[in-house]
Amino acid sequence: MAERDARTRPMPPPIRGGSTREVDLPAQVTTWRPTEAAESESPFMQGLRRLRKSVTALIGLAVVVLLVVVAIFADVLAPYNPIANDQTSTFQRPSWEHPLGTDQLGRDMLSRIIHGTRISLLVGVSSVLLALFVGVPFGLIAGYYGGRIDRGIMRAMDLILAFPIYLLAIILMVIFTPTAGLIGTMKVTGAIAIVRIPIYARLVRGSVLSIKEKEYIEACRALGVRDPSILFRHVLPNCLAPIIVTTTLGVATSIIVEATLSFLGLGTQPPTPSWGWDLKANVAFIQANVWLSLFPGLAIFVTVLGFNLFGDGLRDALDPRLK
Repeated sequence: MAERDARTRPMPPPIRGGSTREVDLPAQVTTWRPTEAAESESPFMQGLRRLRKSVTALIGLAVVVLLVVVAIFADVLAPYNPIANDQTSTFQRPSWEHPLGTDQLGRDMLSRIIHGTRISLLVGVSSVLLALFVGVPFGLIAGYYGGRIDRGIMRAMDLILAFPIYLLAIILMVIFTPTAGLIGTMKVTGAIAIVRIPIYARLVRGSVLSIKEKEYIEACRALGVRDPSILFRHVLPNCLAPIIVTTTLGVATSIIVEATLSFLGLGTQPPTPSWGWDLKANVAFIQANVWLSLFPGLAIFVTVLGFNLFGDGLRDALDPRLK
């Protein structure tokens, strides 16, 4: 009877339409997708992955790394003493003995440019870090507390910004009185840092104004977390992306300002090697000996270009809108 019932039972109609993929739906649910792995990455890893895909950023990074290596090993790479005079070898054209020629005092230009890398990077990086350590706390306090504190700090920043960057740097160096050696380099660094403090203060303040209204900041306040802990553990980390980009681009600007001050005689003083001072000292001989000003100018150009390319790549990599 059971066999007869099975024979007489009507068969279910065949499934029509659709595709064979519909049958494999359970397998597709467990299939690994690269997009899911990308979404699970941290913001830092996502930015690093985008940075590695940027050709211009990698070129800029290579230039910056090369400059750092040259600055660190300047004493080893320089073939001659950069401040040693040789009156028998003045105004020599580029040759195997002196690849970039010599200046009016017989000093090897290649050695001076190599040691000038150390001064340019030292002033550029130190001035930006000093401005960063002063401007960021001002921006955090002004943006978080608001009110009279915000108005007082921002009016002081506006007062500094009222002066053009080069004019204010010149005024500060006239007040500081340029000197040779390490003290003179510190004066140049301090002058450039003062000029750049308002940039970081305004940048961080703008980020804090939007971050402090987030739900997790309100939750921290409700839980009784103290303000310093909120600022440095929750607010500041969310401001790092624009700070990093501005810092990288700021090094290039500081190098240009240092070269400008040295060209005007208000920056790094001789006999310390400086690209800006070499331009100033040799500009009078540029018609007969073009290489004397050409190579220091190229050194400034390549250095600034490297930092700008790397800074632009960082900006594109850390921009959350490009995810």
